[in-house]
Amino acid sequence: MNVPQIKIRSNSEIHLSRFVQGIWRLHEDPLGATPKRVLEKIEACLELGINTFDHADIYGGFENEELFGRALALSPHLKGLIKIISKCGIQIPGDKFKTKYYDTSPAHMKKSVERSLRKLGVESLDLLLLHRPDPLLNPTEVSDAFLQLNIEGKVKSFGVSNFSPSQFNVLQNKLHLPLVTNQVELSPFHTDPLFDGTFDQAIDNDFCPMVWSPTAGGRIFSPKTKQEKLMLDTLLDLGKKYNCSSDHILYSWFLVHPARLIPILGSNNIEHIRSAVGALDVRISKEDWFRILEVGRGKEVA
Repeated sequence: MNVPQIKIRSNSEIHLSRFVQGIWRLHEDPLGATPKRVLEKIEACLELGINTFDHADIYGGFENEELFGRALALSPHLKGLIKIISKCGIQIPGDKFKTKYYDTSPAHMKKSVERSLRKLGVESLDLLLLHRPDPLLNPTEVSDAFLQLNIEGKVKSFGVSNFSPSQFNVLQNKLHLPLVTNQVELSPFHTDPLFDGTFDQAIDNDFCPMVWSPTAGGRIFSPKTKQEKLMLDTLLDLGKKYNCSSDHILYSWFLVHPARLIPILGSNNIEHIRSAVGALDVRISKEDWFRILEVGRGKEVA
């Protein structure tokens, strides 16, 4: 199975792979995070057609971008084959300050982007996301900062992460460039974007949302609670019906949604990544989609 590319917004030229490989837990790989090991995963993803990698400046204690960049340095030609997403806007407490806070000022965005480019060893980001909605965000300042980063060739396109529809609209209405995505949490156990207007907005504006934590942080396939065990049993049962694995059923649940959701895979296990993309060959019925939803929410729809 070769993962296809998808145009992320109708009025943008950026294309991402239909599955994206997440870098959040890169440093937690049981097999290590040496350049050789990271390169092995990058090459395995590319063989599958997954050419898009989701970073953030803070991942791995601000180290995962550098781990990824060291791997790319072993095979510099790969830089022309991949697409890189990163995020900025979260300030983590340390020696200089004690309170975690959000910073969407132009100065911080510029500093964060330049640091990401340096650590990754690339000339530009394909997509930059504001990591969290900032209550003190100034849309006009963000708009000017986005435009300057784009003019300088440091960032090709922009989006947000974890924004509500109203927060998305307030920012979009002030921007010179379109927001091309909203990356949000979604799993059968966390279904808010299905009902709070997030995906309705995406359909209305013709952009593809990205989905983080689709396996609920691994709880779906390593269940502990009664509800989690019931979910895995349901996926296994549907796997028998569709003659496929349980992860195919889960990822099909995302892929059939009309908003054209883009799941982010967070596994460090290459075999798990290979297995997940098999969902592209499976299309569950509407009834089975709602069965998974019902188990995840613990109640049937009204």
